[in-house]
Amino acid sequence: MNGKSLSVQEMAAASGVSAHTLRYYERIGLLGPIARTTSGHRRYALDDLGWVRLLICLRETGMGIQDMLRFVSVDGGEASVAERRLALLEAHRHAVRVRQREVAEHLAVIEGKLAAYRAFLLEAATAEEQP
Repeated sequence: MNGKSLSVQEMAAASGVSAHTLRYYERIGLLGPIARTTSGHRRYALDDLGWVRLLICLRETGMGIQDMLRFVSVDGGEASVAERRLALLEAHRHAVRVRQREVAEHLAVIEGKLAAYRAFLLEAATAEEQP
């Protein structure tokens, strides 16, 4: 990585997403226009890395592409952008917390099954040791 900008490969390595995903995000409008060299190669600003990481966070926590597009849209002026982004993030946080509770409940069931199988195996091993 150089200090001024990142190539698509450097951005992919730094962000953890593929070059294909970066190009896709740019094509559909999740990333603004990316600077290009005279030869046409993309050059990402270091600020782009933070934005890409936010997009990854939103996607990996289950936000759909359409909601992500609504999040990045700047239609309607700066004040409405902040209000809309706040509302979208609050709704997304709620959805993530609901999923988090569901996963915790499922994990508790799995933990219960693990305990039951361990107890069964311990009992079986103890029974085998008995003459």
